[in-house]
Amino acid sequence: MFCPQCGQQQTSGLIRFCSRCGFPLDGVIQLLGNGGMLPAYRSPEEATQMSPRKKGVRQGGILFLSGILVVPLLGVLSSFAQTSTFLDILVALAAVICFLGGPLRMLFAAIFEEPAPNRMIPGVRPYMQVPTPAPQFGTHGHNTALPPPAVQSPAGWRSRPITAELAKPPSVTEGTTRLLDKEDRSDRG
Repeated sequence: MFCPQCGQQQTSGLIRFCSRCGFPLDGVIQLLGNGGMLPAYRSPEEATQMSPRKKGVRQGGILFLSGILVVPLLGVLSSFAQTSTFLDILVALAAVICFLGGPLRMLFAAIFEEPAPNRMIPGVRPYMQVPTPAPQFGTHGHNTALPPPAVQSPAGWRSRPITAELAKPPSVTEGTTRLLDKEDRSDRG
């Protein structure tokens, strides 16, 4: 990964700031991890929709817990009633629906219904959640990204002189001529 501000190549994808210019790389890592798309954060005031799985588990739990109240209440009412045949059937039916139907509803929701989509949590640092980026020079398809920008020195900063330019190196022909001169001297002697 390269720093988008100065072009410095970073040693790993877990670095939070550029080692050369100090640019914060959290957003860059987040973009790379999401395929170039920024994740949409939701505000805490926003109402969230419950996933079908969570809704089903909640319904099963409410059904089971309501059985704890309804079945004994119907049992007490059937003991005081004159014709208890109807209320006895109602107590048995309520017990089967609540104590057997509730856990079955929870089990069905947990196995067959869709979970909530993965969302980024605003309180957690993005570099912890983002998987490591794909290698830049791998065989993962055609990459149309531009190369990193050239590094420009800040205004008012004098660049270092290149010491190789202070003394001009001899030409290639001079070195070859010297070798020929050495061979001629050895032949004469």
